[in-house]
Amino acid sequence: MQNYAAPARPIVDAMIAAAAADPERAVSFQGAPGANSHVAVAEAFPEALPLPCFSFEDALDAVKDGRAAHALIPIENSLHGRVADIHFLLPESGLVITGEHFLPIRHALMGVGTRDDVAEAMSHPQALGQCRHWLRAHGIQPVNYPDTAGAAAIVAELADPRVAALAPPGAAALYGLNLLGVDIADAEHNMTRFVALARGSRPAVGADEWMTTFIFEVKNVPAALYKAMGGFATNNVNMTKLESYQRGGSFAATEFFCDVEGKPGEPGFDRAMEELGFHSKWVRVLGTYPQARRRG
Repeated sequence: MQNYAAPARPIVDAMIAAAAADPERAVSFQGAPGANSHVAVAEAFPEALPLPCFSFEDALDAVKDGRAAHALIPIENSLHGRVADIHFLLPESGLVITGEHFLPIRHALMGVGTRDDVAEAMSHPQALGQCRHWLRAHGIQPVNYPDTAGAAAIVAELADPRVAALAPPGAAALYGLNLLGVDIADAEHNMTRFVALARGSRPAVGADEWMTTFIFEVKNVPAALYKAMGGFATNNVNMTKLESYQRGGSFAATEFFCDVEGKPGEPGFDRAMEELGFHSKWVRVLGTYPQARRRG
């Protein structure tokens, strides 16, 4: 808690207390009050009690420990790609993906002075990356911070007109800052995908379109990935995401993170997953959940 800047601490205290009184309504998120993840929680869980956590690990631990019923975690952005380390954190958490949410991202520059005063902008590396061309064009140096709204709280605490923050527009009012620029991302199609996680899975009923997320490691033989993926093509299962990543620094074994349309019990899906398992060392399903938006 004490990692938050002083202006954020009373707000965080109040939100933690409310969540502790009714943990079944609590949804944990990474960041300070006013962060994009906070905005996403309000949209995806309108009746929830948002529970701010300083790190992704803290947000996941809140669910594992029973302090929150769900966590809402960003996993990828349309401009800046996947969120760092998320492919390791999700499997290691032991939690199950139960839903997804897409949030249009609006970045604002905020500080205690004017835009002409600003020499540095603090924010999460993802936000800085999404605005890097705008920052360079205005001669503003990016400064990494673990959270967008947390950076706004730090800027309010510093009260230095040369240091501004990149954060959602609502954070300016929350921390008493001046809005110095709005909608400043490098592209209009700035969208972040979040996943909701819980301690247990939910029955795959009540929706028309489903997603399944899983990770796997192929066998170390020629054309292993081609063979492992073949079942999805022959069974007409649409794959919307396939990313590779290395674990352990060996560069010998590549693991893959995958999203496909479909759910267990559908004949084509089941046949494709069976073929994947035959050509892989292991397969682990992270969750089956309703699509928040149709792919394709």
